[in-house]
Amino acid sequence: MNNISLKKKIAAACLAGTLAVGFQGAAVPAAAEALSTGSIIGAVIGGVAASAQANSYIKRYNNTEEGRQEYFQAMKQKYGVNPDPYLNERVAALMTNLTQAVGSVDASIYEKPYNYFINNEQSFNAFCTLGHNMSINSGLFNVLNNDDEIAVVLGHEMGHGQKDHPAKGIQRSILPQVLASATGNILGSLLANTWNNQGITKPMEWEADNLAFEYMTHSPYNPGACAAVWQRVIDKGGDNNNTSFAHFMAGGPDHPSNSARRDNYAKKLAEYSGKHVSVKDGKVQVNGKDFVTPAAASDMSGAERSYFVAGNLSAAFHNGHNKSAAAANGNIVMLGAQPIMECLGGDESAQVLADRLNAIK
Repeated sequence: MNNISLKKKIAAACLAGTLAVGFQGAAVPAAAEALSTGSIIGAVIGGVAASAQANSYIKRYNNTEEGRQEYFQAMKQKYGVNPDPYLNERVAALMTNLTQAVGSVDASIYEKPYNYFINNEQSFNAFCTLGHNMSINSGLFNVLNNDDEIAVVLGHEMGHGQKDHPAKGIQRSILPQVLASATGNILGSLLANTWNNQGITKPMEWEADNLAFEYMTHSPYNPGACAAVWQRVIDKGGDNNNTSFAHFMAGGPDHPSNSARRDNYAKKLAEYSGKHVSVKDGKVQVNGKDFVTPAAASDMSGAERSYFVAGNLSAAFHNGHNKSAAAANGNIVMLGAQPIMECLGGDESAQVLADRLNAIK
């Protein structure tokens, strides 16, 4: 069914439904009935026209290079641009690596490369909007201090972009409004909803999460960071996905909880390892046997660290490094060519852990 036919059917359905209600009520004078019917028809026709106009804006900003750049400049004007050279260099390196990772499984990224910038907002957030336009709040770097976890956030947003979730979300949240009113400000509503990623659903969030994991496994970053970043969110803000701390990947009660997302990533990590590696209550296990319970270090909890260790172990098993002997290299546990864990204050020694790993792997 083409778009015009669909809109005509929607208009007809709206008109038929409204008139049916009128006929079921008390009788009204013919003139008044005619006026009411005429107003209804005008509103429905106007709503369909508004819908068509809204769709044209979405297509322009989402698919044409001119529209993408126009929207990107509007984003910069709205949020401001953080010129910090260190942060911008980090983001540029992250986006280069992630673009290659995404490209290895979805070459369409090269047809519409991402525009991105760091804005001046101090809340913890990052977002992808129409046209593969992305922005990262300056406040994100006050909470995440390693590139692996930042890569998870950016990979999640790129997952939204690759599946065109922003445009689908806008159509979901905007079009019902403009169909109901012939006088709605389409452009204003479009921009307002796009800034906030309105219309992103729970299935879309899960899809973006799962894509982020896939991208991470094709990148130089630790895939365990996917679960680790959600453990960090829980450590800092609890399991309530409506807290401002978790706003960057949580949009309301219809979105997954923080623990559900962490556990989903932990499950995917175990699968990536061939079911050899798992994490339970902050304890890393190999082949169902306890390997290590990392201590807290700096501002990172032991539970958060456990997912990084599990990520390294999963990569080792996935890439066949488990066939080599584990060894201690100073305070670092190695499994073949794969670093597994840097032992810090409060941890067991690297040699003790290497010996244990050899016994259970």
